[in-house]
Amino acid sequence: MNTSISDKLFAEAQKHLPGGVNSPVRAFKSVGRNPLYIKMAKGVKMTDVDGNVFIDYIGSWGPMILGHAHKKVIKAIKRVANEGTSFGTNNEQEINLAQMIKKFVPSVEIVRMVNSGTEATMSAMRLARAFTGRNKIIKFEGCYHGHGDAFLIKAGSGVATLGLPDSLGVTASTARDTLTAIYNDIESVYKLVEKNKDEVAAIFIEPVAGNMGLVKSDKDFLKKLRELCTIENILLIFDEVMTGFRLARGGAQELYGIKPDLTAFGKIIGGGLPVGAYGGRREIMEMIAPSGAVYQAGTLSGNPLAMTAGYETLKIIDEDKNFYKNLNKNSEYFYEGLRDANKKLSQDFTFNRCGSMFTMFFTNEKVTDFATAKKSDTKLFARYFNRMLEKGIYLPPSQFEACFVSAAHAEKDFDKTIAAHRAAINAVCR
Repeated sequence: MNTSISDKLFAEAQKHLPGGVNSPVRAFKSVGRNPLYIKMAKGVKMTDVDGNVFIDYIGSWGPMILGHAHKKVIKAIKRVANEGTSFGTNNEQEINLAQMIKKFVPSVEIVRMVNSGTEATMSAMRLARAFTGRNKIIKFEGCYHGHGDAFLIKAGSGVATLGLPDSLGVTASTARDTLTAIYNDIESVYKLVEKNKDEVAAIFIEPVAGNMGLVKSDKDFLKKLRELCTIENILLIFDEVMTGFRLARGGAQELYGIKPDLTAFGKIIGGGLPVGAYGGRREIMEMIAPSGAVYQAGTLSGNPLAMTAGYETLKIIDEDKNFYKNLNKNSEYFYEGLRDANKKLSQDFTFNRCGSMFTMFFTNEKVTDFATAKKSDTKLFARYFNRMLEKGIYLPPSQFEACFVSAAHAEKDFDKTIAAHRAAINAVCR
């Protein structure tokens, strides 16, 4: 068997990078094979260094809602790059993007740009502690809010697939200030708040989780969470790094009709470039330096390339009144095809979806939290993943990640994927 170029590159990378990668899930450990090296992407297709072409359902883990290398976005990036890539100063593009974010998400009165979702959640946590004068936070099992120390307690996503419930290097004192509740279980939250009366600064939640696979919050659960935070003077912080501008114009908070105090953003607001942001009520956000005493800074924050790519992406969405209607309609066509294939093959796997995000869990049980998600047959998923890859379909290499549909996907892409899915399920479930 000939060694692929991807295999050779991975062997070389392991000499220079931890595990050969710069982000753990890329190592493909949970699916039992070497990772691929992607050379280029356009529309819904990605091409690896060996010339293999794949229909992509990762979309750079969410931001490519328009598809890869959208011509208007690329044109805008090139225009700005010709004027300079970063100045370490103010630029007009950051104002344009801030205005667009506020237009889409009414709960955001002031927004601060950063460089990643992790930076956004870490900064929001510091701000919440300063605003409330309290130290503890509550998060939920299976929700991943980036790799900040306080958030690596019973996190999902790559931590779950590596078999590390926590991370080494997280101090005991940090862990003590992070309280963990059960997703969709309001009683577990009530108990923590009562036990830690007047000590909880904020509750962090992915309103639609994407890092234990796709798991939706129950609407009544989120409503009661909002009511609890208001009564107890706790800040409710939505992590919409994945869901912001993807599930609806105003993200998950628009779908649920629930207004958080702060929101963390990422992914789509960078149009494929590294970016993050956090924003919310003016009285809270004005505590950030230089308006207030909560320090947070970044040389590349608000850099013109990322701001332009994000603004152009949101502008394209903003100019199409039927953007989300069409995206959801196309996504539902795809989902129906996958579910119908499962039914015909007598496989009752749990299929969770919300707008253009979905996960098929290899379990027959309903998945509503991290405990039920972990009942999935990860070995069966790995076999399925590899079969799909062989048929030119690129899925997340983890049972505990969401898939993403873009506006560039068409029925022909879905039909090819459904056919591959049918063959893969038939092969691995004999």
